[in-house]
Amino acid sequence: MNKEEKFVITISRQFGTGGHEIGAELARRLGVKLLDKQILNEVASRMKTVEDAVEKIEARNPLWRDDFTNFYRSYMASTQYNGQELEKTTHELFDAQADVIRQIASEESCIIIGRCGFDIFANHPNALKIFIHSSVDCRKRRIAEKYDISEQDAAAMIVDNDYSRELYTKKYTGRDWKDATNYDISLDVRRFGVNGAVDFLMKCIE
Repeated sequence: MNKEEKFVITISRQFGTGGHEIGAELARRLGVKLLDKQILNEVASRMKTVEDAVEKIEARNPLWRDDFTNFYRSYMASTQYNGQELEKTTHELFDAQADVIRQIASEESCIIIGRCGFDIFANHPNALKIFIHSSVDCRKRRIAEKYDISEQDAAAMIVDNDYSRELYTKKYTGRDWKDATNYDISLDVRRFGVNGAVDFLMKCIE
C-alpha cells in the first residue's frame, strides 16, 4: 500500500479484540476518515429506512442474540413485505451500503471497520486488508472488564457476535470470514494491545 496516494484500509475483527479502537487510532495517526456508523446514516437516508431499525441491524450490540437476517426478517414482516421482497431488500441494503463506501473511498483515503470491506475492495489497487484476531481467553478477559460482566457471559457474547459476523460475511460475499487468504495481514493482538498493534501496523504501512 502506498500512503502517498489515495488508499483504503479495511479492518475485519473478531469480537473483543479491540479492532474498532485499533482502526480509530490508526485513522487518527494517518489523518484519514474512519468509516463506521456514518455509513449507516447515509444508507438509511438513501433508502428511507427507519434509522433505529438499521442501527439495530448493524450495531453489533454485544447482547444481541439474533443474526442480521432474522432481525431484519421480523422488522420487514411488520411492514408487510413478503419473503421475496425481503430477500431483495436485505441485499439492496448491503449493496447501497457498499456503494456509499466505494463513493467515499473514491474521494479520499479512509479506513473501513467491518462491513465486508475486504471483499468490497478485493481488487482495489491501493488497499490494505487486515484481520484482527486473538485467543478466546484474551477476548473473554477484555470483554468482562469492558462491560463489567463475568467471563462466562463474555464467552457467550463472543459466540453470538462472532457467529453474526461470520453469517453476515457468508451471506453477502459467499466467503469465509476467517480465511486468511482474504487479507494482507492477519494479526494476533494478544501481546500487542491497541497501541502496540497500531505501532506494528504503522511500520507495515511505512
